[in-house]
Amino acid sequence: MYRTHTCGELRAQHIGQTVTLSGWVDRIRDHKNATFIELRDRYGLTQIVIDQAASEDVKNAARVLGSEYVIQVVGAVVQRGDKANTKLATGEIELQAHSLTVLNPSRTLPFLPGSSDPVGEEVRLEHRYIDLRRPVMQQTLLLRNRLTKLIRDYMDEHHFVDVETPILGRSTPEGARDYLVPSRVQENCFYALPQSPQLYKQIMMIAGYDRYYQIARCFRDEDLRADRQPEFTQLDVEMSFVDHNDVMGLIDGLMVKLAKEVLGLELQTPLPRMTYDEAMRRFGHDAPDLRFGMEIVDCTALAGQSEFQVFRGVAEAGKFVRGLCVPNGGQLLARRRIDQLTALVKDSYNAKGLAWAKIEEDGQWSGSLAKNFPVAEQSRWNTTMQAKPGDLLLWIADDWAITCKALHGLRKTLGAELKLYDPKSMHFSWVVEFPMFEFDAEEKRWIAMHHPFTAAKDDHVQFLESDPSRARAKAYDLVINGFEAGGGTIRIHDSGVQSLIFKLLGMTPEMAKDRFGFLLDALQCGAPPHGGIALGLDRVVMLFAGLDNIRDVIAFPKTQKATDLMTGAPGTVDDKQLQELRIAMVKTAKSQA
Repeated sequence: MYRTHTCGELRAQHIGQTVTLSGWVDRIRDHKNATFIELRDRYGLTQIVIDQAASEDVKNAARVLGSEYVIQVVGAVVQRGDKANTKLATGEIELQAHSLTVLNPSRTLPFLPGSSDPVGEEVRLEHRYIDLRRPVMQQTLLLRNRLTKLIRDYMDEHHFVDVETPILGRSTPEGARDYLVPSRVQENCFYALPQSPQLYKQIMMIAGYDRYYQIARCFRDEDLRADRQPEFTQLDVEMSFVDHNDVMGLIDGLMVKLAKEVLGLELQTPLPRMTYDEAMRRFGHDAPDLRFGMEIVDCTALAGQSEFQVFRGVAEAGKFVRGLCVPNGGQLLARRRIDQLTALVKDSYNAKGLAWAKIEEDGQWSGSLAKNFPVAEQSRWNTTMQAKPGDLLLWIADDWAITCKALHGLRKTLGAELKLYDPKSMHFSWVVEFPMFEFDAEEKRWIAMHHPFTAAKDDHVQFLESDPSRARAKAYDLVINGFEAGGGTIRIHDSGVQSLIFKLLGMTPEMAKDRFGFLLDALQCGAPPHGGIALGLDRVVMLFAGLDNIRDVIAFPKTQKATDLMTGAPGTVDDKQLQELRIAMVKTAKSQA
């Protein structure tokens, strides 16, 4: 028996018992008359004491120990000799060693799990087996486990059936790039790893299962960011005979359960909702952070009457002048910082510039822009912007898309920098009624904003052929702290309407049949009205843990270049494997470099 108790289990009631512990040496402290070892496992720490009364074998074994050695200790639980350590759950006791066995030594490590010294992320990922020993990483993965368990319990309580769908499927190129898997048996054919179980879960509804869910692994070959991974996990949900309120109500209840059980927060339902158009108008983004205000103000009408030619010219050209009032920004942000913000909107969002003015005590403006606005006009702008002395006014003058992107970026940056919200706070909301389509100028065709299986609002079906830009979808995104935590739609359950959507997206009938013929056939076999949602489990865990990097909530993540630094994946394969798959390698300038 390697252990009778864990390193986080012993308490005062165990005093007098002889127990066996096994774990990793976290720290060693040598005093004049005793050696103290902090023994660690994922449950906690226990202090081991080797004093003058210990046998020579125990003392000799202790002398060779190093950090991260795996050891077994048998001893008596005694009251802690020094004062209790209130920071440790086991801080009232210590273990007086009777025997000590080294189960496995450790070489010198690039970093120690118990150290508070910062370690570069690449080093951590390369030695992930050490990184995962760190208490903070263990706490995060345990939080993930707890959230997953709560989700499964909730879905079971609501009569959902857990169904596994295939990992090897068919490529249906619409959206992000697929990861392709060559078939050895079917010559010149490929499987695709699923970007989501979308079509399979719709088939489950047509098959009559009514309520499906899955904790599903998904794959997308796309450029990565801090909150994205090439392989990820989502809570995948589908329901029959429902409208959008039913699906959103289900997730409202799930968020109430998770927030209360994990964070001790009481959420009020229904969670707040706003339309996509409202979100873009007020915040410039379809996943706004509602933990603070500082909303975008449209000043285009004022600009059209302004004596400032630059603003007036933009308004007369049919573009927009929109801005932010930064509370106390005139006092908190120096000119150098404003110049940096100007560079940010130019370099990151393609804005032509950033206009600004500080509000002085008398309400008048200071800054290079002030001379272009008479005092009376300044007053009108102050009123529109709801500005007060000490505030900073920022404007972007450009087309709608650029004003949205630039002002959203400024709002997000300044909200965090000026501490306009409590970073530990949580805000849950919905954004609804997304556009059905967006126009791809490069391909000169409409593409689906969510996916091509999304139903239009009932009173917007008329726009599908006459004016696709006006069509709004039965779509809904869950937003937590300015992150899209999940997205869902009510699906098209009519084969004719689905064929029309494929046509609008530029597919010929032959293409639609080749890619989605099985779905079109199934929709003609008694498909019920249905809809669902997918929540990004990794992202939800990241938000509930109060982190900003999704790699910190995944046991074995990829880097932003989609590589696994620990295993070296992706790697090369030998010629025999390639021959079996009838694959020939193509040399490119990049591979030859």
